[in-house]
Amino acid sequence: MRYFKRESYLEKIRGFYNDDGMIKVITGVRRCGKSCLMRTIEEELRGSGVPAERIAFFDLDRYGFRSVKTADQLERLIEPLLEVEGLKYLFIDEVQNVKGFEEVVNEFRAEGGFSIFITGSSSYLLSGELSTKLTGRYVEFEMQTLNYREYREMKGFLGMAADPNPAAELDEYILAGGFPKALDYTDLSDKRAYVKSVIQEIFERDIKRRVKIKNVSVFNVVRDYVINNFGATTSLTNILSDLESKQGVRMNRETLNRYLQILEDAKIISRCARFDMKSRKSLAGEQKYYLADLSFYFALNTDNRINYGPVLENVVYRYARSLGYEVSVGRIGKLERDFIMRGSDMGYSYVQVAMTIMGSEKTEDREYRPLEQIRDNYPKFVITRADPIQRRNGIIHENVTDLIGQGLDFGARSS
Repeated sequence: MRYFKRESYLEKIRGFYNDDGMIKVITGVRRCGKSCLMRTIEEELRGSGVPAERIAFFDLDRYGFRSVKTADQLERLIEPLLEVEGLKYLFIDEVQNVKGFEEVVNEFRAEGGFSIFITGSSSYLLSGELSTKLTGRYVEFEMQTLNYREYREMKGFLGMAADPNPAAELDEYILAGGFPKALDYTDLSDKRAYVKSVIQEIFERDIKRRVKIKNVSVFNVVRDYVINNFGATTSLTNILSDLESKQGVRMNRETLNRYLQILEDAKIISRCARFDMKSRKSLAGEQKYYLADLSFYFALNTDNRINYGPVLENVVYRYARSLGYEVSVGRIGKLERDFIMRGSDMGYSYVQVAMTIMGSEKTEDREYRPLEQIRDNYPKFVITRADPIQRRNGIIHENVTDLIGQGLDFGARSS
């Protein structure tokens, strides 16, 4: 089978292919492509001359391995590889299906001669012993669903035509979402049905098996509320008030906070905290939530109209996360910037996102002025959907289709 190469992730992992001291942990929302990424790594290893007997791939969600539930069973599955000479490459997909897998993984890591790759669909994978006992002995690679560029490239890989109009293709991507499997379906209704099945699968496999939820119907109300209000500034107090006044649902703060954490752990949503730019500290209280994939919203709603404000923010947020940026909502006093991004070099970038800055001077000023008032020399961006590119006071203007389509980052560049 040929696999679509997610090159942006492969280039991050390749340097660790032969490292038998570090466990490679690939995380991401269910069905985002983690299994295929590991299969691609396996394919590259075979292509480089690694013999088949030194590669073992165990998909614990598939027939033949679903009965592997205990640490002892997993250990027995791997043990025959000890007789194989040379560096062995061990791939374990959905490893969190095995209770106590941490001890087994650590055992074979300590044994030496094993380059280990594991995946999991929730943050529970990095809780417990894996994060405490193996500190400094694993490296995490977080996957996102397909971004706009990957969506276009995968369509080409599958022999599907892309719309020559980048903005129209962006709209199609927004409505269809970035789950790779969704590209197998032609009709939008079929894509939505598939995404609904993913939502249910996440609940059954990544939530229900690991946490106890007494009132599933109330949990689903919270889930739908957060999904329907993605990109909006909110707080626990606001959510509690809205749920009671608009839906007649009452709960305490502790329960709401727990439900939101469950949704984060299952990687359905990500919390984007507010960040005070003067103190360089995160602020408690208000935050925004962004979706792992925009199709979650459209799958739960019948409305196909695109609200470009939060939608483009979600697209940019997910793209920045895929590049490894830490992302916050920025504030200086009462002034707010859409995003502050911190790169691996500890430098910052400031980003405003809007459907358009065309139409009036007031519209343009609304996006530029918050950036113009920042008094440092870090790069500043205005990101729009499909505007003629402008130049103003050293601020970089990009259309989102060019930014993501060309694989650009948020570092400074020449005009």
